[in-house]
Amino acid sequence: MSRKLFLGVSALVASLLLGYLYADSLAFLFRQWGSEDYSHGMFVPLLSLFLIWQARDRIAVAGMKNSWWGLAVILAGLFLYWIGEFATLFVLQHVSLWMVIVGLVIALMGFRGARAIAFPLSYLLTSIPLPVFLYASLSSQLQLWSSALGVSCLQLVGVTAFREGNVIDLGPIQLQVVEACSGIRYLLPLTSLALLCAYLFKDRMWKRVLLVISSIPISVLVNGFRIGMIGVLVEWYGQGVAEGFYHLFEGWVLFMASLGLLILEMWALARIGTMGDRSSFLSRFTWTDRSPLTLASPHASNRLSLGPAYLCSVALLVPVAFASTLMVEREEVPPPRAMFVDFPMKLDGWFGTSLTLEKQYIDVLRFDDYVLADYRFGDGQPVNLYAAYYRSQRKGQSAHSPQSCLPGGGWEISSIHGMDLQASSTMLRPLHVNRALIQKDSQKQIVLYWFKQRDRILSDEYLVKLYLFWDAVTRGRTDGALVRIASLVGPGETEDIVDQRLRRFVASIDSELTRYVPD
Repeated sequence: MSRKLFLGVSALVASLLLGYLYADSLAFLFRQWGSEDYSHGMFVPLLSLFLIWQARDRIAVAGMKNSWWGLAVILAGLFLYWIGEFATLFVLQHVSLWMVIVGLVIALMGFRGARAIAFPLSYLLTSIPLPVFLYASLSSQLQLWSSALGVSCLQLVGVTAFREGNVIDLGPIQLQVVEACSGIRYLLPLTSLALLCAYLFKDRMWKRVLLVISSIPISVLVNGFRIGMIGVLVEWYGQGVAEGFYHLFEGWVLFMASLGLLILEMWALARIGTMGDRSSFLSRFTWTDRSPLTLASPHASNRLSLGPAYLCSVALLVPVAFASTLMVEREEVPPPRAMFVDFPMKLDGWFGTSLTLEKQYIDVLRFDDYVLADYRFGDGQPVNLYAAYYRSQRKGQSAHSPQSCLPGGGWEISSIHGMDLQASSTMLRPLHVNRALIQKDSQKQIVLYWFKQRDRILSDEYLVKLYLFWDAVTRGRTDGALVRIASLVGPGETEDIVDQRLRRFVASIDSELTRYVPD
């Protein structure tokens, strides 16, 4: 068998093993690439392959020699795979796959060969979707910024507009800047393009760094201008122009405008220090990398060799793929529990009214059971209870952070911090929970939430993931729930009064929750 054929067969075997091992995370990745937020992701691997092909001469100059350090990188990547598998974090599995690919490259070509294609390999990371909690936090902040910029644009052209959170009030018409209009659909692909442009733009490093950083304010400003333009069109022609084709068309046109601003910035940066040189921009914008490379080691070859380091690296994937099959087939058996449909609507003087969630929210949250109800004590303000139970928090099915759900409908998070609830006669253990104050215009609402994970009460979402991994390994369980209660600050009430109301309600439901979310 010839060297090239043997290399092709080993690469095919490695690809099949990686495809099997990361099947679920790859399926999730492809679904994300099919969404509007990450549609650029499908082009990133193709661009990386093209850049690697463009760097073939640099690889030859660097020389290629098998390195056992590649096996060490692969082992670290596979360890990250198991953490992501048990902690239900697809982002860790995506990074793990990238590390394994980099490890295989190092094992085959050595550090010098891998260094010659360092950017194409690193560029693959831009195709990985953000973690859900980070995406939600970023999107929420971008919604508020875009809303504020949109109102400023409207007021600049003489349109009367006011902002309440992410809602723009035009008088007879209100526009809500939803997650899809946050501008994150500009930010992610534009930042990815800025990185590519910075690589192709052969100039001083500070100019290239500035180019990448500037993609963030460009995307935010352009999206704010877009929202302002939609508001003007709605004011002139009615609400129909904010939907359908016009909305989509405005998005594409302004994204191309953002890309145009990026190119204009490159042109301006190219002229700094080279005034009068009209060819400076075109001469510096090239696919080839002009940075010098030292000569290869005399022991390195310019031909790929299938040495023991590379072959052992590929062989290592076989037992790991087999072990992953056994793990996937293992079924979790959480303790028996009562169903939330039987959750009492009368609790120590509290009287509840059961509510239902809309199907669109149920499809997104993906819980196994839930309760949603409003409780009143006498004539006081109601307390809203929401608890979502997950039988198994694996493969992306886990409790969603309320921080990503609280903003919306004009509400803004004013503050969020930890809060201690002391034990009492009805609450046998103290609780440390998160307390969020959300505000819309003059209205205030206090929200308490925590995660009941097996026998633990947690308020830190990172600890939730850590204990998911630990309990999945040591106890074979990942069941748990999110519990959230909320109440408005009514007329004549202070925040302290609402805090006391929520404390009393938590004390009333704490002992009941264990029946529905077992320890």
